[in-house]
Amino acid sequence: MVEVLAVLSISAATGMRIALPLLLIGLLQRESLWSSVPLLSQVPPPLVLGVLVSWSLIELLFSKDRLAQRLLQIVELACSPVVGAIAGVAVVRMMQPDSQLVPVVAVVSGLLALVFQLVQVGWFYRLRGLPLWAIFLQDFLCVALVLFAFDAPRQGGLIALLLLWLAIRSTTEWQQWYRAQAGASDRRFPRRHKQDPD
Repeated sequence: MVEVLAVLSISAATGMRIALPLLLIGLLQRESLWSSVPLLSQVPPPLVLGVLVSWSLIELLFSKDRLAQRLLQIVELACSPVVGAIAGVAVVRMMQPDSQLVPVVAVVSGLLALVFQLVQVGWFYRLRGLPLWAIFLQDFLCVALVLFAFDAPRQGGLIALLLLWLAIRSTTEWQQWYRAQAGASDRRFPRRHKQDPD
């Protein structure tokens, strides 16, 4: 059960940022670096470190600009299922090296990371750009969830489940908001008669 909560925590982190969680996983392993991380264990550690540090800086610095947010979201949306699966498998391998749940963990953590990325993209277009306080909150939550995955998986898993509940709630809010824009006769087909569909 603890492993499941740790996987939920790390998946939520990769649903917010993609390079920063992988960088923290490697740094938390200290001497072995990314030895338990699929794919990354096959690449020389200095190269992995350089790429992850560079991309983490891009995520942290350029995510504050609206145009850069849009470009980052395209890349993160495409990469989040793969990175989520890699991070989830890495956490399970570190906790239970001989676990039989690796394929299931890879699928679940990849899908959860994708869901969080989709919610971020939805809020970005709904608000026409994320406010600065929300971006700083994402950065903080990403780091906290990675640390919780290793040191306090129960708390990290509960935070991830709370974030998942908020994501589900926000999708129903979007649906109601979108339908409210249409006329009374077009509530079932809110995109009908739109000159500039969003």
